[in-house]
Amino acid sequence: MTKKKTITSLTTFSDLSLSTKVLAAVKVAGYKKPTPIQLDVIPHVLQRKDVLGIAQTGTGKTASFVLPMLTLLEKGRTRARMPRTVILEPTRELAAQVAENFAQYGINHHLSLALLIGGVSFEEQERKLERGADVLIATPGRFLDHFKRGRLLLTGVEILVIDEADRMLDMGFILDIERICNLIPLTRQTLFFSATMPPEIIRITEQFLHAPKRIEIAQLASTARTITQWLIKSASNPLEKQYVLRRLIEIEEHELKNAIIFCNRKRNVSELFRLLVKHNFNAGALHGDMDQHTRMAMLSSFKDGKLKFLVASDIAARGLDIPDVSHVFNFDVPIRSEDYVHRIGRTGRAGRQGKAFTIVTESDKKYVQAIEKMNGENIEWLYEESIWTQFDQEKHTKAEQIKSQRIIQKDRSEKSNLSLKDKKNQENETIVGFGNDIPAFMLIPISCN
Repeated sequence: MTKKKTITSLTTFSDLSLSTKVLAAVKVAGYKKPTPIQLDVIPHVLQRKDVLGIAQTGTGKTASFVLPMLTLLEKGRTRARMPRTVILEPTRELAAQVAENFAQYGINHHLSLALLIGGVSFEEQERKLERGADVLIATPGRFLDHFKRGRLLLTGVEILVIDEADRMLDMGFILDIERICNLIPLTRQTLFFSATMPPEIIRITEQFLHAPKRIEIAQLASTARTITQWLIKSASNPLEKQYVLRRLIEIEEHELKNAIIFCNRKRNVSELFRLLVKHNFNAGALHGDMDQHTRMAMLSSFKDGKLKFLVASDIAARGLDIPDVSHVFNFDVPIRSEDYVHRIGRTGRAGRQGKAFTIVTESDKKYVQAIEKMNGENIEWLYEESIWTQFDQEKHTKAEQIKSQRIIQKDRSEKSNLSLKDKKNQENETIVGFGNDIPAFMLIPISCN
């Protein structure tokens, strides 16, 4: 059964049978009306049904499972090494973010939480597990590491949440997910969320979900209507792409509050970050090779407004809850169409308006065509003549400067060579003699006889 977005009389959180404690926390957080996915998912979770949720990024998906889970966890108690709920996330950042949501919405509860991610010592995490965890949030690899060490007993798991499933597939975690699903008792309730449904994900849902309620809020891999999208042409020369980006930032200066700039490669992230800092932009960088502490510090600084620009790889494209990002710039066109949706989905969130600019070279056009085909609509091209005119002028000026420098260097080189030649000639013309000290044998008279 496919459940699509419906019109319902339930318009407030108080209509969703959530507990008093949860409703009080939601009120403090300032949320008044549930989003469509929250309206549809929360009642089924409270009824202990399996759920298959398909929704684009920025729809409020996390709260759709966190809020009912908190209500359900008010009954019962945890035991050492036996978590009551398990939430699996593809990245450390997403796992940490879900933990923040639990802390925010669970402010009136006394539930224990363990966060199992890389970059943190096993000993510290094991101490939390020994004390007992009502909620266990983890990345698949670190979860299995603790299980192998004998630190996890899974017989008490009541709810299993698999979040960002298609991202799990992209990152090669599907075999880990299958193993974890097999380790946790079949009596569990499974909540499965994915933005897209490739064949491998469909197979997993058919294997591990029992008569799930399928809830699809938006078209698969569609972009939010709150985002204005533009394409802008550039040569493949990195210098020109960098110039186009800087000019776009200048053009958007009055509307730009902050921005995430996406690159396809970690090396490009580092290079572009250094360039922006060189040009006095308040920028940070985020990619997978950075240690966990640095990554979290960068994210925190960006969220708190200490950084205006965050240059990132696709590690920042999925699910990170930074609600007030005004702009997204794709310095590189993503090769996978789905990644485009997730990237620009960092702006235009929670009903806010956002802008997304994608810099396109000749070799990128096939990827743009795939994105437009997936979305079912064309993206408008932005032609800002001042960008190209000024860029050409700067290129001409720079070329003239380089030409002048080369002429000056050539003149200096020629003068230097002439000087050396003159000196050498002078040395060759110098008369070498004995001075006043004439050897005695040369003063002896020569006899002609």
